[in-house]
Amino acid sequence: MRATIVHESRGRLRLRLRQKNLTLRQADLLETWLKGQPWVREAAVHERTGCIIVTFTGERETVLSALGAFTWAGAEASVALPDHSTRAMNREFQEKLVGKVAVKAAATLFLPAPLRIARVIWHMAPFLRKGLRCLGRRQIKVELLDALSIGISACRRDFGTAGTVMFLLEIGELLEDWTRKKSVADLAESLSLHVDRVWLKNGNDEVLVSIGQVKPGDLVVVRAGGVIPLDGVVAEGEITVNQASLTGESVPVAKRPGGALYAGTVVEEGECALEVKQASGQGRYDQIVDMIQRSEQMKSAAEAKASNLADKLVPYTFAGSLLDLLLTRNVTRALSVLMVDFSCALKLAMPLAVMSAMREAGREHITVKGGRFLEATAKADTIIFDKTGTLTHACPQVAQIIPFNGKNEAEMLRLAACLEEHFPHSMANAVVEAARRRGLRHEERHAKVEYLVAHGIASSVDGEQVRIGSAHFIFEDEKVRIPEGEQEKFDTLPPEFSQLYLAIDGVLSAVICISDPLREEAKDVFSALRRLGVKKTVMLTGDSPRTAAAIAAQLGVDDFRAGVLPADKAEYVAALRREGHTVLMVGDGINDSPALSEADAGIAISDGAAIAREIADITIAADSLWELVQLRQLAMALMNRIQANYRFVIGFNGALIGLGAAGVLPPATSAMLHNLSTLGVSLHSMRALPLPKSGQRF
Repeated sequence: MRATIVHESRGRLRLRLRQKNLTLRQADLLETWLKGQPWVREAAVHERTGCIIVTFTGERETVLSALGAFTWAGAEASVALPDHSTRAMNREFQEKLVGKVAVKAAATLFLPAPLRIARVIWHMAPFLRKGLRCLGRRQIKVELLDALSIGISACRRDFGTAGTVMFLLEIGELLEDWTRKKSVADLAESLSLHVDRVWLKNGNDEVLVSIGQVKPGDLVVVRAGGVIPLDGVVAEGEITVNQASLTGESVPVAKRPGGALYAGTVVEEGECALEVKQASGQGRYDQIVDMIQRSEQMKSAAEAKASNLADKLVPYTFAGSLLDLLLTRNVTRALSVLMVDFSCALKLAMPLAVMSAMREAGREHITVKGGRFLEATAKADTIIFDKTGTLTHACPQVAQIIPFNGKNEAEMLRLAACLEEHFPHSMANAVVEAARRRGLRHEERHAKVEYLVAHGIASSVDGEQVRIGSAHFIFEDEKVRIPEGEQEKFDTLPPEFSQLYLAIDGVLSAVICISDPLREEAKDVFSALRRLGVKKTVMLTGDSPRTAAAIAAQLGVDDFRAGVLPADKAEYVAALRREGHTVLMVGDGINDSPALSEADAGIAISDGAAIAREIADITIAADSLWELVQLRQLAMALMNRIQANYRFVIGFNGALIGLGAAGVLPPATSAMLHNLSTLGVSLHSMRALPLPKSGQRF
């Protein structure tokens, strides 16, 4: 890259490219490449002036060296651009805006009066058609008010006012369209996958390539735990896929050769070769935009209230105009009232505020599926947490093996690992890993192994019935007894650990103590949530009451429930909601999905990439529970902004109606101020809501 340093300060460079005529694609390519560099904090490329602004960390020489080595060909090979460019969209709207203003100015300055009048009459037709359509449907809407104000002005031969009003309405409609599309584009960008490289299958070899190099028909290898980067079909292999992010299915779906795969879903088990059907940027972006548009069905009560209020106020505006005409006999004053309505600002600003909040959440790796879930988060007085994987790090380890009934400790661990390796989950993995570390190998001596969800494992080994699982499964379902003389030993099991119980032929044979370290920030997060108005925090766990009590005391939760099954969690959430509480449920797995669905807003924990496990209404895709505090703050800030928008729209437009009715404001001025206020409140709604920095303490 050839460029000149125009200005420089600590950690910031402003450069001007020597290349002229930078295209929109080149500007997008360069900006995306810059943002992908490890030393870049912020980067912006201005295509009209050829200027680059880079805020960076590290050594200045490193930055200059990387910029000097930049080539367009190299960027094309390493960077994938979506088909939809926000820069191109902005340019399109700029050109439309400038074109409308230029045509209006030219018509006013150079056209003779008869041609200006003819132009106004020609432009009236679409407005009048919309008004007559509302009248035919017996609806009093904004379109009818616009048609009346324009038609009455034209009938009074005030073509200047009619032309100005139409021009302002067209400009307002253009700006409203731009603000909405820009908000959707920004939100879609924040939710995009940003997968840079994939394993491309080339014969018997696999090559790591830039996703931008992948073409339809190529084979891409995807393995368990990986995000599917592109839309396509399974060409080889069998996998199970969690595709809740697009379809809402709460359980993984089996995919065999020929089965469709969608970008952004995650492989739960298996490995496959994906035959690409759509190149990067085509399928996933459109799916996200469609998801955002579908989220209109999930409007918050505040959004629905704004929309309903806007429609209800239109007849009052119409009645106020008629009343003013009857009282003053002044058509100009009546027209000034007609020029103002509450609908545009209320219907546009509220959804924009919600989309802005969703975009801000996305930047913090928080995915929100609709405005009503943000409203529920702001209003929630009770938050329920699953324990394992939510309040803990989900990396359990075997802390101790306590044998019973004269059994050998190593043999019991060997037997437990033999069974648990067939059904890998966090606690099973801990048992298998403990056996591996001790060098305990085993032969497959058992019959068919049966896994009972949220209970345990049942099998037979050398003709003996073997069971391993939770206390509920072992002692209540299987009626296992504690060996004679060992009750005291059982009663003094360490309460700080979770326990897996192993029984042979109905007799307890070993207790495997599992340690799963609590999240260091959990206790502080509970305190912060209380300061933000949450009245009750609850922990749900399948652990024994004694273990649950010890953990609850460490965390400082207000209440806990022990030995709960998935159905119990859902019923507990439902009971709280019946009592009038607004409830959030925070969980990390499929077993939590009934409770997540039952809550006013279900929040899923995912320690992987963003949009990897969207099994709930909201997904926190990070390692820290502080994101829950950020979510609460953002939701509360959103509701404050919506209330502020209400006050401004009602107050300002009410004042315009009053001034128009009093004859202070002429119709054109009322229309201009109304449209400017709509644009102003919309742009204000698009501004970022304040969020605490990740990891900030409260």
